[in-house]
Amino acid sequence: MRYTVGDIAALLGGTVVGDPTMPLTGFQAADRARAGDLTFAENKTFFERAEQSAASAIIIDKPFVSERKVLIRVASARTAFAKVVPLFYPEPQPPRGIHPSALISPKAQVHPEACIGAHVIVCDHVQVGARSVLHGNNYVDEGCTIGEDCSIFHNVTLYPRTELGNRVRIHAGTVVGSDGFGYVQEGGRHIKVPQIGNVVIHDDVEIGANVTIDRGALGPTVIGKGTKIDNLVQIAHNVSTGDHCLVVAQAGVAGSTKLGHHVILAGQVGLAGHLRIGDNVTIAAQSGVMHDIGAGEKWFGTPAQPDKQMKRQLLALQRLPELLRRFNRIEKVLSARLQTVAAAPAPEGD
Repeated sequence: MRYTVGDIAALLGGTVVGDPTMPLTGFQAADRARAGDLTFAENKTFFERAEQSAASAIIIDKPFVSERKVLIRVASARTAFAKVVPLFYPEPQPPRGIHPSALISPKAQVHPEACIGAHVIVCDHVQVGARSVLHGNNYVDEGCTIGEDCSIFHNVTLYPRTELGNRVRIHAGTVVGSDGFGYVQEGGRHIKVPQIGNVVIHDDVEIGANVTIDRGALGPTVIGKGTKIDNLVQIAHNVSTGDHCLVVAQAGVAGSTKLGHHVILAGQVGLAGHLRIGDNVTIAAQSGVMHDIGAGEKWFGTPAQPDKQMKRQLLALQRLPELLRRFNRIEKVLSARLQTVAAAPAPEGD
């Protein structure tokens, strides 16, 4: 679809520096842009690349000037990027209706505007909302609820009584509602603790590929609205996240841990069970958290500690080889002096 620079600026609430009638036909990174493309630049280096590229216009959020390109000045170039790309490259819409190979229980309620793809199985008492799409090879077990405008990609499995809000996206291979990992020992054997809860996922959540979210032992495992979960994440039974959290790839959250709102777990973070993580907490990559964390704190390390404390320890560790060398030199000098003193003849008495 064609837009003008002025159209894009109006959409973004930005201002045009140059010709607002210039037509735009696409959006690309600077090194791939051609005439007619729009690109963006967040810093001076990117802007210099964009200005040398074939792109016709550049989205910026810094006080850059150019004699070669039309500029669209906005508050945040990256936010503008996220809003503009779907205009030029809208997500393909699957056909409405039900594929002939789908198996849908007569006891299920599928909205007429929903799309059920090939080889999907929809069990008894399932509800699928308007404009939601099950792309193919999905298994939706008994009593599940899927809200409106959801996208459930290929090979996703929803265990019984899973609840999805509106505008939830779940990517391929994810399993929602499998048994929590709960056992007790008796007589040297592990006895399974029944997991009879479910999973509740609120509005505007996006879940990456091959994620596993276990159902609660009794109550629900809860994913708060607007939370984004990356690929290969494990969420254990009875965990709850607040709203608008970010959980990055390969992170794992053990059972019954509670996350506040706007928590960030970076890649490969591990949280022990039954913890309480406050609002606006950030935990750096590969950290292992064994303690509750108060609101607004930043932690990292294994075991994780407050960031300032851990940074001091890391700085000290960096100095350790040199300190050991200095210690060894001092030890040699002292040892030599002690040997000299020991070898010296004792003073004669009166």
